[in-house]
Amino acid sequence: MHPAAGVSIPNFTSGARHRGFAPRGDFRLIGSLVASPDTPHCPFQKRFPSQLVRDDAFYMSLAYNQAIDAWREDEVPIGAVIVSAGEVIGSAHNRVEGAQDPTAHAEMLAITQAASRLGGWRLEGATIYVTKEPCPMCSGALVMSRVKRVCYAVGDPKMGCLGGAANLNELPRSNHHFELTQGGVMEDECRDLLQAFFRLKRMEPGEGEGVD
Repeated sequence: MHPAAGVSIPNFTSGARHRGFAPRGDFRLIGSLVASPDTPHCPFQKRFPSQLVRDDAFYMSLAYNQAIDAWREDEVPIGAVIVSAGEVIGSAHNRVEGAQDPTAHAEMLAITQAASRLGGWRLEGATIYVTKEPCPMCSGALVMSRVKRVCYAVGDPKMGCLGGAANLNELPRSNHHFELTQGGVMEDECRDLLQAFFRLKRMEPGEGEGVD
């Protein structure tokens, strides 16, 4: 069964490449989503989780599928999904290279989608599932958007700001703190995806052919 079957997932990313959002919450993108000829082949397959159990692994699978889409567009394979009351209200992957926008991280795009869907900037009661620990920018945005919970798969000791290099969720004078699940949910799968992407990127053209 398709991972999105039975789950309300708006088509936030139909159309072209991101050059900034259009008015009235129209998230269609400008340009084409054609990968560079130098994009390493993605040997990973999307997941098709059962619809019977909507647990953390189910929603992280959807974020993982977004990360695979990122790889296929020659973006760093990180995906994010935001859920409220069991409904997916934001779903995105990195678009930094295609958009030439340093803020076009998976979490930032998903937050904007979710706020548009809810009609307000407070994402109270929402949970975000993201395949890698959010960076300083995204961690701050999650605090500011008032999400209820953050669940990430892979920690980032260099740039992660929810327990890796620092923890913005523990700022003592902050007026909002969220529940935090650090690793454990599809951690190995998401780590393997990231490591394989960068390993193949470092190879000379043709060297990576046949890599499983």
